Amino acid sequence: MTHDHDLVLRPTAAQTEAALNPPPGRNGGDLVVETLSGLGATTVFGLPGQHALGMFDALRRSDLRYIGLRVENNAGFAADAYGRITGEAAPLLLSTGPGALTSLAALQEARAASAPVLAISSQIPTAGLGGGRHGYLHELPDQSASFRGVVKSVHTVRSQSQIPSAIAEAWTSALTVPHGPVWVEIPQDVLLSETPVPVVTGGDTFPEELPPRPELTAVAADLLSRAERPAIIAGGGVVRADASGKLRQLAERLRAPVVTTFGGKGAFPWTHPLSLQSWLEDRHTTDFLEDADVLLVVGSGLGELSSNYHTFKPRGRVVQIEADLGKLESNHPALGIHADARLALQALLETVEERTDPTAPERVREVLDKVRDRIESQELTLEQDVLAAVRAALPPGAPSFWDMTILAYWAWSAFDAKAPNTMHSAQGAGGLGYGFPAALGAAAADPTRPVLAVSGDGGALYSIAELATARQYDLNVTWLIVDDGGYGILREYMTDAFGQPTATELTRPDYVALAESFGVPGVRTSPESLETDLAKALAAPGPSVVVLPAVLRMFAPTHTE
Repeated sequence: MTHDHDLVLRPTAAQTEAALNPPPGRNGGDLVVETLSGLGATTVFGLPGQHALGMFDALRRSDLRYIGLRVENNAGFAADAYGRITGEAAPLLLSTGPGALTSLAALQEARAASAPVLAISSQIPTAGLGGGRHGYLHELPDQSASFRGVVKSVHTVRSQSQIPSAIAEAWTSALTVPHGPVWVEIPQDVLLSETPVPVVTGGDTFPEELPPRPELTAVAADLLSRAERPAIIAGGGVVRADASGKLRQLAERLRAPVVTTFGGKGAFPWTHPLSLQSWLEDRHTTDFLEDADVLLVVGSGLGELSSNYHTFKPRGRVVQIEADLGKLESNHPALGIHADARLALQALLETVEERTDPTAPERVREVLDKVRDRIESQELTLEQDVLAAVRAALPPGAPSFWDMTILAYWAWSAFDAKAPNTMHSAQGAGGLGYGFPAALGAAAADPTRPVLAVSGDGGALYSIAELATARQYDLNVTWLIVDDGGYGILREYMTDAFGQPTATELTRPDYVALAESFGVPGVRTSPESLETDLAKALAAPGPSVVVLPAVLRMFAPTHTE
């Protein structure tokens, strides 16, 4: 009798030959790239540095495609987007100390958004590890400590024989739900030394599934089946689990209205009769959700943005499905189900009873009408026209990446993503500079579709250097820069709070001329010509920049009322 754990994968003849007769000149860096290739990686992002040269030299002997960015943090954003688009762990190769630390903001965003990033950094030589002060270049007392509170897991290598297993373990961690960034660090001497370790030819890993507990889904199904006013909040976990189809089936069976969070854009069809769209920063939506006698929250922690800045106070029962154990019931008491969204929704579909409620679409329309009337009363025609022009110019299946800028805040609530996994932003951690480098990563993941990046002029200044990257690799990204002369949203916040802004105004370059200096076509547009100019840029191969000089305003908040 043979048990599953008795099965051993036998090497092929080619693998045996490679192991017995490895090519000369291999070092620890070769073990890194061989392991990545064996795990299925095809593209890596990064920036070389003195301690990491062993890894980068090994790339020359591998089939991995390298996309080199100009700033480590931007390389992290690119890897984040690659992971979101493909669902694969995106390798990010970095150097020690300053290079490694510069990636922290990007890894924080990846952690908040559950993007699988496999960061591999060099370290000072092995002799310097242990916390002493030896005076090595880039030395930190404990480099991994800087990342332990940011990433899912940390893996420190001290010998070449540890490299394949450490990277495979990190890869599994990155792709086990909830997905997220992981950190591997390898000393300089381990990377540079010639290696006796055979060629790494395999690397199958099996991320664990996270099914729901059946007794919990049974209770949840009973609550939902007997509810009089059920409603659903769908978060980013639905998109990451590729569970939008199951969500739609469940909503239609329950006749339950659905609102998507900003991270869950596209999880439910925008124009569906049960769609409350994404108007979470609106008291009318908040009131509707509070009135639900059973509220199903799928793939969301109901954090600050998803709860209308913590003003949301549910009066009925809450059922929360969440893969991140730390988010489960962290903001509201609930029937907490620790599970992958897809598996949990499937379990509910198998047990929930169909409801009839002919009034549900009418109640949805009433909420959306109230939201529309509130927005229209604020005379924000320019903002709505600009967002409509972007939507009209962007092909339905093309992904978009939005920086922290006023137009993005509008898009969170008012933009129809058309499909799941097409609209992405840095709303997880909220750092500036995400849009353009992330779009480059998405273009590297899928060169068959145009990619849109949207930034304000403040966020754009974080990423100007990556125009060189876009041109070098001829990546198919159109960058829309909304130029309002400063940090527009901070200008609004400070004016509202203090009567006048401070430190928000910026001297900025001529973005069109600057783009053209990199060999990237640029055009200055207007609100009236935006749709035409943006569509033309998106249709042209390679990178391009569209600059819109405009001062946009946010719609009035409701959480302060």
